[in-house]
Amino acid sequence: MKVRHNVRAVLLDDGHLVFLRRGWPGGAPYYTTVGGGVEADDADLEAALRREVMEEIGATIGPATEFLTLTEPGEKVTVVQHYFRADVLDMDLNRRSGPELDDPDTGDFSPVRVAWDASAVRALGLQPPELADHLQENAKNWGA
Repeated sequence: MKVRHNVRAVLLDDGHLVFLRRGWPGGAPYYTTVGGGVEADDADLEAALRREVMEEIGATIGPATEFLTLTEPGEKVTVVQHYFRADVLDMDLNRRSGPELDDPDTGDFSPVRVAWDASAVRALGLQPPELADHLQENAKNWGA
């Protein structure tokens, strides 16, 4: 059984959360975290996270803290999602460089800022549901 590790970022930016709006032509849009697969040349999970955040939204982040791990067993590949919390230090969409930005099949790939409170997260329909549940349950612990 192969195991693939992904890193995902719950980003805080001046009282807001930053997520990605995703969607394909003919499909319903959804919201998810910035992030992606750990590559062989990434020094560690945090290095992969920093690379993904820069590629997807052109942002640099402060210290990152892992707060949730979700495992998705599959027939051939098990995917382990590592969720980190980090503050956005700066963001410039002109610095985005991920390969998904040039792929027309990727569809909508837009960063969005959402008020940081449990009701806003609930209304968003954030994917995966386990992450949304965790954020809603722990909003008070994060200062929301």
